[in-house]
Amino acid sequence: MTLSVDRRAALKAKHRAAILQAARDLIQDRGRGFSVDDLAARADVARRTVFNHFASLDEVLLAVCDEELSVIIDRFLADMARTPVGDGSRSSMFDELESAARGADLAPAIAGMYRILGAPGKDDPKAAVLTQTAFGRVTERLRAEVARRHPAADALDAALLVESLMSGIVVIAEYWLDQHGSSLDQAALDDWDALLSRLVHSVRSGYLPTD
Repeated sequence: MTLSVDRRAALKAKHRAAILQAARDLIQDRGRGFSVDDLAARADVARRTVFNHFASLDEVLLAVCDEELSVIIDRFLADMARTPVGDGSRSSMFDELESAARGADLAPAIAGMYRILGAPGKDDPKAAVLTQTAFGRVTERLRAEVARRHPAADALDAALLVESLMSGIVVIAEYWLDQHGSSLDQAALDDWDALLSRLVHSVRSGYLPTD
């Protein structure tokens, strides 16, 4: 008998959840060093089932990363939502983004990405590409939120501002990971705060002086 639409959807969701949990377990055990066959065996699904849900192993890793980042980014967006909407100037938009970035606990998210994707340095080009992709997805969400909050603002100004800040976060994340790995001790957290402050100052002084 043919499965009902609801049962098919439930089975599909169950398989996807099993694949992602298996990926998290394998990352914990081996880092990024596992194959699709390893993943299918751990999830107790057929190899083709993995590809029914994800185009590649990299897409699995990015999906795990998206889940890890979603809590932090949702907090980022919630912080922005609680901030009174400014006048749409570059300065007011930047103030909103800066406040949200400082309150979003980005360091744990960056450390989580390191464990999932690897350090985005020259020694691991794939990790660099995956990290850029993950941050690209986050940047799209932030651009959409800034545009929603400031419909009268210049669209290019808003896009450039978000891209400048998020590109800078990728740069300081690479530097921070090189120094601390996935450590979240107080020294590492203090260093992250210092790097973020340096980035904010750099973007503000370089992007906003004419406003």
